[in-house]
Order: sequence, then C-alpha cells, then structure tokens
Amino acid sequence: MTEPTSLASWTRALRKQLDALGLDSTALCQQAGLDPQLMDDPNARYPLSGTTRLWEIAVQVSGDPAIGLRVSRFVSPTTFHALGYALVASGSLREVFERIVRYHQVVSDALELELIRAEDRYRFSLKIPPGNPAPAFEAIDAFAAIYVRTCRNRLGRDYAPLAVYLRRPEPSDSHQWHKVFRSPVYFAADEDRLEFALLDFDSHLDDANPELAEHNEAVLKRTLAQLKPLTWERKVRDAIEEQLPEGEPSAERIAQALHLSLRSLQRHLADEGCRFDTLLNESRENLALLHLRDPQCSLSEISYLLGFADTSSFSRAFKRWTGMTPGQFREGLQ
Repeated sequence: MTEPTSLASWTRALRKQLDALGLDSTALCQQAGLDPQLMDDPNARYPLSGTTRLWEIAVQVSGDPAIGLRVSRFVSPTTFHALGYALVASGSLREVFERIVRYHQVVSDALELELIRAEDRYRFSLKIPPGNPAPAFEAIDAFAAIYVRTCRNRLGRDYAPLAVYLRRPEPSDSHQWHKVFRSPVYFAADEDRLEFALLDFDSHLDDANPELAEHNEAVLKRTLAQLKPLTWERKVRDAIEEQLPEGEPSAERIAQALHLSLRSLQRHLADEGCRFDTLLNESRENLALLHLRDPQCSLSEISYLLGFADTSSFSRAFKRWTGMTPGQFREGLQ
C-alpha cells in the first residue's frame, strides 16, 4: 500500500513556529528525513512517516505538547494554494467545509473527512482510512485549530464550535486546548470531530465570490487528477500541456507524441468517457487560472504558453470559459 503524503508547503507553518521559538527548523527537518528545499515547490509532497517524525521532534525540542495548536497562526489561504482561495470565496461555512471534504486530499491523503448534518448540528469528522497509520496528535490539533480559525475569519474572532472531540489522551494541562477552541473539549474520544451549530453554517457570508470559488475548483480538480493513477486522459492532458507553447496542438499531433494512431487515441479516450477537444479546453483553462495567479506573468506570456496566436484570442477564450476577462479575474485575487 502507498504511504500517505501531504503538501510539503503545509509543513512550512510548523517550521515558522519552530523558528519563532529560536530553534533551527532546517536542521530539525533534516533530522526527520525531510528535504527543506521541497517546501518551496508548490507541488512537492512529504511522506506521512517523515512529517510525523518532525512533529515528534518538535514536541521534544520545544517541550510544548500543544505546539500543534500554535502552528495555525502561521497558516494563510496561500498555504493550501487553490483550496485556500476557494474557501475564502465560499458563500457559507457549510460550503467552506464541503469544499474541505471534497479537496482535502490535495493537502493530505492521511485523513478522510466527513461532514454530516444531524438534527441540531453539523458533525465534521477527521477519520483515519482503514489500514493507514495515524497522523501525529499534534497534526490533528493543528488541523482542528485551522478549521476553527477559518470559521473565525468569516464569522468573527469570538466564534466557537459547539464541541471538540480529540483521540489524543488528556494532557496533564489542557488549558491551551480550551483557550484555543473556547468550547467543551473531550479527550480520549473515539474519533477526532468538531461540532458546529446549524445556523452558523447555513447563513450567507457577505464576502462570497462564487466565480472565484468555482475557478479555483478547476485547479483543484486538476491537482486531484494528478494524484490519481496514470490514465489515457492524464497522458493526453500532459502531452497537451507540453505542446501548447508551440501553438494549439491537434489530436493528430498528440496521437503522434504518444506513439498512437489517431483512431487508437480517440478509442482510448472514449473508453474513459472523454473527448480530445474537451481536454484541450480544460487544460488551457486550468493553466490560465494557474498562470494568472502569478503577478510576474504578463497576459502576452500566458497567451503564448497556452498556444494562442495573440492576447485578444486568449482574452476571448477566457471570457467564454469564465464569464470574466483575465484582468477582472486578477482583480478578484487582490
């Protein structure tokens, strides 16, 4: 079975906490068997065994069993890339948590998340997939604190969940957990779970931006697809992305690059329920959304990278995909 992994950039928050304590986070990462350089690669991932080891070392050297709770201060929407942006733009907390459930694997596949509506509350559970090793208790503390902080960012700093359940044994001093969550905290529970009031979750958020949320979802879908086994769809998408800077690739050109006849390519894609022209459009749209996030990337450069003849062709296509001009999309990211 493949070992669970998490985004390397997510570990940066723990490093910042260690640095704030005057500790050498680079040396501690190396001690845990993690390459510190990978944290600057937005797609790099660390194995669960390595991140668990880093949490263990962090508790030892800091002498702080509540270090996971403090790490949430160093997490911002950009830590989780497109997922963070999609959460910020969501229309309600229910939407926020539905997106977390749907795309959490982009951040870490060590947990399976579940949101259930009960009679008087929402139950948000962090489950360990059967047969998988459990993440460090401190990592669970950090995730739980981040989720509560996400609620406070949208509903106000005094917001508190109805209850917090943690599998970790009760610490000798549980003051920090009660201080962070400001709600009843139950230790040695059967699962890690947060419970929220229905009204809080269903009320509309003023700063919602449905278009922005939707476009970040397109990036997330692409990232999720890349975490899955290699299919013909993936192979074709990769070949399209590779060839786009040379101009819009035809199905024939992609078939040739994959050492297939055009008919074989079309048959493989049909077997997986997709078509070449759809993949070409989706690849361009997803790449456009990624490149537009980079302020250093000009529109003419993006047009070239996506195989468009000029910026006006790109702008027309982007408006067709999203209902916005590239400029309007960039303004929405401010």
